Amino acid sequence: MPEQATDGFEAAFHAMLSGDTAALDGWLAPDGQDRSVVDVYRNSVVKARLDALEALYPTVARLVGRDWFRAAGAEFAHGSPPVDPVLDTFAEDFPDWLAGFPPAHDLPYLAPVARIDRAWMRAHTAADAPVLSSAMVAAMPPARLFSSTARLHPSTTLFWFDWSVVSIWIDNQPDAEPDEPMVWEERPEGLLIVRAGHGVIWRRLARPEWAFLAACRDGHDLGRAARDAFAADPAVTLSTLFAGLLSARAFSTLHPEIQNDV
Repeated sequence: MPEQATDGFEAAFHAMLSGDTAALDGWLAPDGQDRSVVDVYRNSVVKARLDALEALYPTVARLVGRDWFRAAGAEFAHGSPPVDPVLDTFAEDFPDWLAGFPPAHDLPYLAPVARIDRAWMRAHTAADAPVLSSAMVAAMPPARLFSSTARLHPSTTLFWFDWSVVSIWIDNQPDAEPDEPMVWEERPEGLLIVRAGHGVIWRRLARPEWAFLAACRDGHDLGRAARDAFAADPAVTLSTLFAGLLSARAFSTLHPEIQNDV
């Protein structure tokens, strides 16, 4: 088959997988016997994409129900086919797509919940890195500690919402049994997602904890992180806050300020 014809076939084949059932008509036998084979293959590919999407966004699927989710997923997959054979990387833009999906306009929590789902899955495949221990921190003089930067673990993602997104996500995990009806209300909430050991965990964040971690994420030293935490809540106990975040394994490495010889 000439190269130009091959390119045309590949384009038609991809169009068929994306839903254009007539795209391959020029390459199929006139008697239509090939049509059933093509349909089976296309349906298998579509199902694989929907299964992957449901596995990547399980909380969203639980919130809207399987039928709604898979109907929306089919529309998304039609316009956003995978660009990588590894389906774990599929649908990274699904949360943004949901935010603009007309049937989801009355469900404003879906897109932020999808972003948390994505961070949860991303944490599983994040790069390995050492974990900063309390012993490493305790061994450093306070003055040098507060001029050091603490880098977050590569699996760490921080969230802060002005509405009750975190509670909705926690209460609608696939294995959770909500104690009361879902409440969507204006209530600030923070969340930490991080891989601790061999599993991924979540941890609610108070405002000063989020402020401290956000400063570290942005490359500021621990002195600046402490000031941001106090600005969020002047009554916060810094040693307790830092110990809790160390226990959550949020940090990877500590980098003291380089001292220049005079």
